[in-house]
Amino acid sequence: MELLRVVFRHYRWPFLGAMGLSLASAGLGVGVIAFINQRMIEGGSPLSALPQFLGLLVLLLAVTLGTQLALTLLGHHFVYDLRARLVKRILDTDIERLERVGSATLLASLSSDVRNITIAFVRLPELVQGVVLTLASVAYLAWLAPAMLAVTALWIIFTMVVGWVLVSRVYHHFNLVRESEDGLYRDFQAAIEGRKELALNRDRARRFFHEQFEADAGVYRHHIIRADTYHLSANNWANIMMLGAIGVAFFLANGLGWASASVAATFALTLLFLRTPLIQAVGAWPTLISAQVAFDKLASLELAAYQPGFGVDDTLEGWQRLELEDIAYHYPAGAQGEGFQVGPINLTLERGEQVFLIGGNGSGKSTLARLLSGLYRPQSGQIKVDGKVLTDAQWDAFRARFSSVFTDFHQFDQAMGPQGEAADPTLVADWLSRLQMQKKLQWQDDRVTNTQLSQGQRKRLALLLAIAEERDILLLDEWAADQDPQFRRLFYRELLPRLRGMGKTVFAISHDDSYFVHADRLLEMSSGQLRELSGEQRQLASQDAVAQINS
Repeated sequence: MELLRVVFRHYRWPFLGAMGLSLASAGLGVGVIAFINQRMIEGGSPLSALPQFLGLLVLLLAVTLGTQLALTLLGHHFVYDLRARLVKRILDTDIERLERVGSATLLASLSSDVRNITIAFVRLPELVQGVVLTLASVAYLAWLAPAMLAVTALWIIFTMVVGWVLVSRVYHHFNLVRESEDGLYRDFQAAIEGRKELALNRDRARRFFHEQFEADAGVYRHHIIRADTYHLSANNWANIMMLGAIGVAFFLANGLGWASASVAATFALTLLFLRTPLIQAVGAWPTLISAQVAFDKLASLELAAYQPGFGVDDTLEGWQRLELEDIAYHYPAGAQGEGFQVGPINLTLERGEQVFLIGGNGSGKSTLARLLSGLYRPQSGQIKVDGKVLTDAQWDAFRARFSSVFTDFHQFDQAMGPQGEAADPTLVADWLSRLQMQKKLQWQDDRVTNTQLSQGQRKRLALLLAIAEERDILLLDEWAADQDPQFRRLFYRELLPRLRGMGKTVFAISHDDSYFVHADRLLEMSSGQLRELSGEQRQLASQDAVAQINS
């Protein structure tokens, strides 16, 4: 069981301590049964033994509670670490891998998988207690009447074998339940993110609900019902068969004369004592199966290995030239044929330049931006910094040169300066004024408290946060597309020159042909290939961004 192996690997000594408490609890439980047998059944004077009996019960209560608390606390600490490690691994995984996995699958893992592991840990004390108590009780019964135990054990083994068959079906359906959750999360995401379109088109909403959501929800319902049915069957089977074992014990003792009535009573008492722990153990087992399914699902994500810390060894701070030499990136082939390829691309970027990139939809502009910024790793070719080939060890340092505002950017609310320190308040105040946002944003310390803004305002805030990071290169993906004409003019005529004055290198994807004159260089992507426009080609591009170039 992966869950137990991971716990033992990371929490060996606390886990062994909790197991020691479990053994003590089991020993005390069997001791209470032995005390009842020797002092209250065979001893003949139960009244004199009552104080000792009550003392044993109090001690058993304390040790059992301590055992369960120790295992529960250990479990919650482990789940905290598991969740933290999972998020850290997501942060360290290349974006192209995360995009292949998909946000719905990642959200399902962060919620369902971690939740299932948490539930398994909550039920883990029941399983551990049940197993330990069973082993200790069996040892005691073997000392009392080995022959009776052999028959009773065969009965219980048969009970457990049938229970295992039922539980294996639980495992099968839990596995399918987990698979169906990915589809449900995709439906939830579509219902939330596509709410405007679904509100406007009720026919689309109807088809989405009946043909997609209900189908996925029906699959989930089918398998969860099957899993619960087998689980309840296993639980009830164990419950009833344990009662049957008591009848078998009395039959062997009284009917066949294998033991005295007192031994039969002790067998019955022990089996009754074991009934609840065994049922709890059987009930806890499916949660451990769900945890194993969750671990398997987490492993299938193929995230980056866990590494503590976020430090970047910044060895590229004084760079002057970036070169992309024969860089190529090929998307996997899809249902419609060969995947799209970008490159091979050759591009040189000098420090302080303002370079514009144009091209039609699907031409590869955003892919080039991801390759340039290090978000995608090229599948062939190499990146050079000041003539030296970029190594894997320098990849994070290379990314640390960039701030960006992509078209699908996430709106953060905290202004951060270099190395994660507080942003320069003077710089923030200056750009709040330049972006005409000083009256739009409400601040509490270094955080924006009102992020319910228009798309154009959200992009201005994103640009402000990017500038506050004080990185060398600013990558803007159609940033001005959502700005009004007046502010678009201000961006190209005033803000870009201000960024040049700050020594910033700007790489901007743009379709604003009227403002191409403000670029030091103009590049064009077409069918995954890059070329630089100059002379007459650049003049034509300034007249009509894409139509003239492709005519």
